[in-house]
Amino acid sequence: MRLRLLIRRLTVSAPRMAVHSALPWPLRWAFIAIVFGFCAAIALWAFEFGKDIAGLDRGTKEQLQHVNLENEALHAEVASLKEARNKAQSIANTADTLLTTEKVAKERLASINQQLAAENQRLKDDLGFFEQLIPASGGSGLAIRGLQAELLKTGELQWQVLVIQAVKNPAEFSAQLELTFTGLQGGKPWSANLPQGAMSFKLKQYGRLQGVYRPPAQVVVKGLTAKVLEGTVTKVAQSVKL
Repeated sequence: MRLRLLIRRLTVSAPRMAVHSALPWPLRWAFIAIVFGFCAAIALWAFEFGKDIAGLDRGTKEQLQHVNLENEALHAEVASLKEARNKAQSIANTADTLLTTEKVAKERLASINQQLAAENQRLKDDLGFFEQLIPASGGSGLAIRGLQAELLKTGELQWQVLVIQAVKNPAEFSAQLELTFTGLQGGKPWSANLPQGAMSFKLKQYGRLQGVYRPPAQVVVKGLTAKVLEGTVTKVAQSVKL
C-alpha cells in the first residue's frame, strides 16, 4: 500500500506535481559565474585571513621595511661619498693652484735673481769706473781714466771709455770722442774709425761712453786709441792693446 502511494507521488498523476518554465542558458551561466566569483572571493578572504593568523605576511612587511631602511642608508652613504669627493676635488684644485703659484713665484724669483746679477755686474763696472775718477797725484784737467775693449763671441768688439775733468766745480765741456781701431788684415797693417765718425758729447765732472764695433772680415784687432777733440784740437788721448 505504501509502495503504491510512493509510486503515485512520483508519477505524472501525482496530486502535488508542479510544472516550471526552464531558465534561458545565458542567465544560467551568469548565475553560475556569480556563484563561482562569490566562492573565489570567500576563498581569497580565507587565504589572506589565514596568512595574517600565521604571520606570513608580517615577515614580508618587515623585510620590506628593512630593505627601505637599507636603501635610505645607501642613499645617505652615497651623499656622504659625493660630499667627500667634492671636498677632495676642492683640495686638489687648491693644491694645483698653489703649485702653479709656487712655479710662477720661482720663475719670478729666477728672473729677479738674473736682474740682480746683471745689476751687480753693472755696479761693479761702475765702481771700476768711479775708481778711475780719483785724480792722480799732481794731475788736473781733462783725462781719460778708463778705456776698455772686449771681443765678444759674435765677433763684435765692445768698447767703453770714461772721460773726467779732474778739477773742482768744472764748467760744462763739449767735445767729440774719436776712436781708432788698429790691427792686421791678411797679414797687413789695418786701421779704422767708427763708421759714424767722432761722437759728440758734453761733460761736466765725468762721462762714460760705450758701444759695439763690428770689424771687417779677416781682421784681427790688436789695439784701440781714444781721442777727445775740441774742434780739431786733441785735448787728451789714450791707447790700449787687446
